[in-house]
Amino acid sequence: QVQLVESGGGLVQAGGSLKLSCVASARTFNPNLMGWFRQFLGKEREFVAAIRWSSGSTYYSDSVKGRFTISRDNAKNTVYLQMNSLKPEDTAVYYCAAGRPLSLDSEEYEHWGLGTQVTVSS
Repeated sequence: QVQLVESGGGLVQAGGSLKLSCVASARTFNPNLMGWFRQFLGKEREFVAAIRWSSGSTYYSDSVKGRFTISRDNAKNTVYLQMNSLKPEDTAVYYCAAGRPLSLDSEEYEHWGLGTQVTVSS
């Protein structure tokens, strides 16, 4: 059983930064991918970024490329999302995901966290 717990969300002014963390609790943990998704109020969840657990290769949505950075610490079973130059339109609930999806930007990940709220004020 894998549990994912996100932290680091909060309220920040436009142009500011936040760093999200997601810790995986499991006896053995070896996903193919870990990802971050977000859900705007009243909208479907959308892909933000993903990282291959073994190689560290990273992938981003066009809307966050150049502003957000995904990274991981394999020893700590933790993935991070550094968010810079935040905009009000980044306001959403951010979810961590882990697993072996066929498509890294789909919702086919086996494990999901409960989410953390990020609010960016103008």
